[in-house]
Amino acid sequence: MRRGPPQSYTRAKRERREQRENTARTSSCEQSIGSELLFVACAIGLRRVLSPAAGRGGAWGPRLVGVFGAGMVAAAVFSADPADGFPPGTPTGPPTSISWQGGVHFLVAGVAFLSLVAACFIFARRFAAAGRRGWAAFSTVTGAFFLATWISIFALQGARAANIAFAVAIALALAWTSLLAAHRLGRPGRE
Repeated sequence: MRRGPPQSYTRAKRERREQRENTARTSSCEQSIGSELLFVACAIGLRRVLSPAAGRGGAWGPRLVGVFGAGMVAAAVFSADPADGFPPGTPTGPPTSISWQGGVHFLVAGVAFLSLVAACFIFARRFAAAGRRGWAAFSTVTGAFFLATWISIFALQGARAANIAFAVAIALALAWTSLLAAHRLGRPGRE
């Protein structure tokens, strides 16, 4: 006597689950690309408001924000390899090998992150020259904290504290970029 559901039922159930997971991955990628394109739009807006003749950071600041956005779009397209229990069911620890997609993900994310850090420092210098100490400090702290936490992920090999600190740094960088855009776009032609 046979026990359990018929084989066709379990196969159909498994196919539906896989289809839901694929749809969720695609939706997540599309949402990520959409949000990262906002950085590119921010860079375009900053470039229009800040002319190179306006002083330090007028040319390179917006370019680096744009490189960050474009790099994050590329990082979303080329997904990282499963590692450290993510997604669920993946064994803990680093992957035994890196796929070419995972390699491209790390390369473009690295370029993007360094561009963001450089943009923070360039805008910090621009704000300092304009006498805007608060903005200069905010920009410097954001860039330094982001760089330190990104390095800590590699140095501490994915320790939970490093991952949490990096998540906080990402939130700080998102806040910095949003506030920078609101500040600059709301005050064209003035510091």
